[in-house]
Amino acid sequence: MTRRTGRRGPSEAVGLRRTLGVRDAVVIGLGAMVGAGIFAVLGPAADAAGSGLLIALAVAAVVAYCNAVASARLAARYPASGGTYVYGRERLGEFWGYLAGWAFVVGKTASCAAMALTVGAYVWPAQAHGVAVAAVVALTAVNYLGVRKSLWLTRVIVAVVLAVLVLVVAVCLGSAEADAARVDVGLSGGGVGGVLEAAGLLFFAFAGYARVATLGEEVRDPARTIPRAVPLALGIALAVYACVAVAVLAVLGTGGLAEASAPLADAVRAAGAPGLVPVVRAGAAVAALGSLLALILGVSRTTLAMARDRHLPGALAAVHPRFQVPHRAELAVGAVVALLATTVDVRGAVGFSSFGVLVYYAIANASAWTLSRAPRARVGPVVGATGCVVLAFALPGDSVVAGAVVLVVGSGVYGVRWWRAGRG
Repeated sequence: MTRRTGRRGPSEAVGLRRTLGVRDAVVIGLGAMVGAGIFAVLGPAADAAGSGLLIALAVAAVVAYCNAVASARLAARYPASGGTYVYGRERLGEFWGYLAGWAFVVGKTASCAAMALTVGAYVWPAQAHGVAVAAVVALTAVNYLGVRKSLWLTRVIVAVVLAVLVLVVAVCLGSAEADAARVDVGLSGGGVGGVLEAAGLLFFAFAGYARVATLGEEVRDPARTIPRAVPLALGIALAVYACVAVAVLAVLGTGGLAEASAPLADAVRAAGAPGLVPVVRAGAAVAALGSLLALILGVSRTTLAMARDRHLPGALAAVHPRFQVPHRAELAVGAVVALLATTVDVRGAVGFSSFGVLVYYAIANASAWTLSRAPRARVGPVVGATGCVVLAFALPGDSVVAGAVVLVVGSGVYGVRWWRAGRG
């Protein structure tokens, strides 16, 4: 199949505008990470890991850090929209870039739907699907108006969510119900397999750290900005997650956390502050909006890159002459997410999304491994790639099967196109 790197058709003549600095990039990364994941995933992770929840969080953080460093190095070398789709194509070959892009677009589209439904569940549970669709439409409109509008809204969302999480930590740790003995660290309950499954689920809460890499064409001085912003955003998110996990465990314990339907709201109620439950629920809804906003940004940029190479319809490669955003890609992604939001299950979507994104980052690490022959430079990519594969197959079986089927289908589509191109 013919590569189109560096060549653009008439619909791609308008480029994206470089407006994002280090602070902006960190905010976008935090907007993608410090979102609904921490409000929703702690319960299922505690159920899987038992007393190994904090160990699982550490494992997920190590894998995420390796992935972040690999993504930052690659983004500095290839500052173009598309993230690992571009890196895999340039370092490993067109098929691997395509597979990474396919895994990302499909997995993250499901994640978008899950975040939209989370908004609906917190805002108006009886009409969750309708609220989800409305949220997708509204945020797609914001993205359509340009990345600066999206950045402004993301700043507001990140500030609100961090304030709510600080409130949760303060209320829980300051409560008479808090007991340090409940913060148990070990392997009782889920064992090693449970810890790995929990780490795979918790990875969902980390999976936005390299969102800025998919916006590579909109970052100023990418060789300097991206390597600084990605690890910084990840470090802040890890510190927040660790504090929240310890605070909630101190009040609910592992068993109570595993049974909680809304862990942070339940922890605040158990800490003796039921009046703050609506505040926490509102914070969760805002967090889900922030994640959804950042996800739509990332998926649309990868769609843009794949459309440029004709792996997706070429019309999706168009950039709006005024707003300088991939407007057709954003509208297409918004339409698909809105449709999925009427049918998908939130927890199933989390596992499915984690599988796809772990495959995506395994390819990113393999790509980073080729950047240098120095043994020390290759340690991180090896650890990252191995961790991604292990966590992907430690996820619940239905998520693994669904993810594997999607990858096979995507590979089949690529194979058919390659065969037809060869015959032509």
